[in-house]
Amino acid sequence: MFPKNFLWGGAVAANQCEGAYNEDGKGLSIQDVLPHGIKGPRTEAPTEDNMKLVGIDFYHHYKEDIKLFAEMGFKVFRTSIAWSRIFPKGDEETPNEAGLKFYDDLFDECRKYGIEPLVTLSHYETPLYLAEHYDGWVNRDLIGFYKRYVTTVFNRYKDKVKYWLTFNEINSILESPFMSGGINTPKEKLSQSDLYQAVHHELVASAWATKIGHEINPDFKIGCMILSMPVYPLTPDPSDVLAAMEQDHKNMMFADVHVRGCYPGYAKRYMRENGISISVTDEDMEILKNTVDFVSFSYYVSVCATADPEKNVRGEGNLLGGVPNPYLKASDWGWQIDPKGLRYILNTLWNRYQKPLFIVENGLGAFDQLIQGADGEMTVEDDYRIAYLRDHIRQMEEAVMDGVDLMGYTTWGCIDLVSASTAELRKRYGFIYVDRNDDGSGTMKRYKKKSFYWYKHVIETNGQEL
Repeated sequence: MFPKNFLWGGAVAANQCEGAYNEDGKGLSIQDVLPHGIKGPRTEAPTEDNMKLVGIDFYHHYKEDIKLFAEMGFKVFRTSIAWSRIFPKGDEETPNEAGLKFYDDLFDECRKYGIEPLVTLSHYETPLYLAEHYDGWVNRDLIGFYKRYVTTVFNRYKDKVKYWLTFNEINSILESPFMSGGINTPKEKLSQSDLYQAVHHELVASAWATKIGHEINPDFKIGCMILSMPVYPLTPDPSDVLAAMEQDHKNMMFADVHVRGCYPGYAKRYMRENGISISVTDEDMEILKNTVDFVSFSYYVSVCATADPEKNVRGEGNLLGGVPNPYLKASDWGWQIDPKGLRYILNTLWNRYQKPLFIVENGLGAFDQLIQGADGEMTVEDDYRIAYLRDHIRQMEEAVMDGVDLMGYTTWGCIDLVSASTAELRKRYGFIYVDRNDDGSGTMKRYKKKSFYWYKHVIETNGQEL
C-alpha cells in the first residue's frame, strides 16, 4: 500500500526539452555543444544537428504539456532550472529577469493544477562560460557562483517551490566530467586529484544550497540526487563480493557525505592509496554538516562486479561501468532491466540512512511507432513500457511493505525528450509522443500513448490497480 499523500508524477530536464537555447537572454550551456550526448565529442559552438537546441520546444508548449500532466493526475512534476537562463555566463552579479520570469510562469502553471514542482538546480547544464573560463567544478570559484544562483532562485520561488534537488546524478562526474561537472579539460588529461577536487567543490556547494535554502524558507525540502546502480557480485567468490562492495562505495560516498555530513573512512582510504590529494578547508568541513532532508535517485539498471580480469567486461549502455548480469534481459540501448533491483536499492538506502527516499527517474527508452488507434486518434501501443513500469512499481510497493519511507515516484521523460546519453529523440520514454524526429522534421504535435491512460489509472488508484 502506498501512503495516502504519495507523490506520483513525471520528470524532465530543461536542457532535454525546453529548446529556445538562445531566446530571452539565455546564455550557452555545455549541452549546447554536446550534439551527440555523453559519448560524442563536443563542438566549438552550437551546431544544427544538436537536437537539444530546439528539444521538444517545451519553452513555448509548457502550458499545453502541463495540462496533459494534470489530465494524468500528476501530484508532482520534476524539472530543472537552466542555470544559464538565470545567469547567462554564470559569473554575473545580477540575474536575467526574462529567465526568472519564464520559471515564474512555469511554476504558476503547475500550481494552477495543484501540481508540486520538484526542481533540480543543476541538471547537466553548467553555463558554457564557466566551463571554458574556469574549467568548471575543478575551480573553487564555482562554489560562489552557485551560491549566488541558488540564493537568487530560492528567494524568487520561495512561495512556489517546496521540493529542491541540488545536483542531478552527482556521482556521474567520475565518468562524464564535462557533462556532469562542466570540466573543460579532456577526461584523459584530468588527474584523479583534479576530479576528486571537483567532486569536493560540488559536495560543498550542495551543502551550502541546503543551508541557504533552509534559511530562506524553513519549509523547503532539499534533497541530493544520486545515480543509483546496485552492484551484485558476479559469482559467490568472496573476491567478487569485495569487488562489488568497492564499486558500490564509489557511488555511496556521494550519498554518505550528503546525509552524514562527512567523508566515510573507505573514501579516505581510497584517496590515500591512490595518491589523491585535495584541498579541504575547515569551513568546508563545517558546511558539509548541512545535511539533506531526503535522498532522491535515478534507477535504470543494476550491474555486476568481479575480481577476475578476464570476466571484467563493461556492459553496453552502463554509464558507471559494470559487468552485465547473465540473468537479465536488456533494453534496445543495452540497459539491463532489473525491477527487483529497485526494491533492493530502496531497502539498502533506507537501512543505511533512515531518511525519506524519492525515486525521481525510472523509465524505458524505446523505439515507438505512431499509429492510428481504434478511435481514429494517433497513438502508440506501448505495452512494453507499461510492462516495464508495472514491474518496477510492484517492487516499490514491496519496499514500502518492507518499511521503506518512500515519498514519491517521477518516471523519466514523462513526455518524449532528447536523450542525455545519445542525444536522440527516437529513444523515447514518454507517456506523450512528440512528433519530432532526429533529422529535425516533425510538427511538434503531442499525442497520448496507451501508457498515458494506464498511468492515469495508476495514479487514480494510488498504485493499487496496475
